[in-house]
Amino acid sequence: MEEQDLAMLEPLFFKGYLHENNQHIWEMILPKRLRRMYDILNKRTEYVSVLTEAVDDGHNQAAILRSAEAFGVQNVHIVTGKHAFDPSRSISKSADSWLTLKKHRSIEGAIHELKRDGYQIIASNLSHDAVPVQEIDVSKPTVLMFGNEQSGISAKALDLSDQDFMIPMDGFMQSFNVSVAAALSLYEVTRRAKEQAGDQYFLDEERKKELYHQWMMKTLNPRVRKMVETGKMK
Repeated sequence: MEEQDLAMLEPLFFKGYLHENNQHIWEMILPKRLRRMYDILNKRTEYVSVLTEAVDDGHNQAAILRSAEAFGVQNVHIVTGKHAFDPSRSISKSADSWLTLKKHRSIEGAIHELKRDGYQIIASNLSHDAVPVQEIDVSKPTVLMFGNEQSGISAKALDLSDQDFMIPMDGFMQSFNVSVAAALSLYEVTRRAKEQAGDQYFLDEERKKELYHQWMMKTLNPRVRKMVETGKMK
């Protein structure tokens, strides 16, 4: 490895992301790629997450994933509706490869689990009690919940959520496409949460190292990855 590459990767060696035990993996990845994954990981958050309920359209599914990845949101929770979760590859641009996706069997189970983990559930729903997205309280870990393209979020999910929110609009239309709503909401909420939560907003070292290993594996050629996973390449 050239001297300039060693200098680029010095923080990864120093903090234990790259070491002898995983050398058989990282030596197959370009140094610029290794450093870029590290830099992106340092901007990732689990303080803000996304929960989708019965978002059926593959293009919308993919667009939500792409927005989450673009704004550094690591976790997307999914409850399927009439159609399977099958995001369009042409839209997602493999965004799901860098995210942690968790599928739940029911919306009740998803919300109970997230609340148990300390999240507040804020539902995208145009109601009399809905607050503008700019006024969502981001002083605590937050999950933004989005619902079906036609029917929105179910009544049982709304009953379990902590608050409704809406995106103020000045036109005749009173709603956005769900993927557009997710993108606008994530931009606003991540921006404000990052400012208010400080270091709590970002991942801790243990979680970053866990994800970094996963990302290195996903970077490998599938055939090589299988060899590493089966212990045939060490």
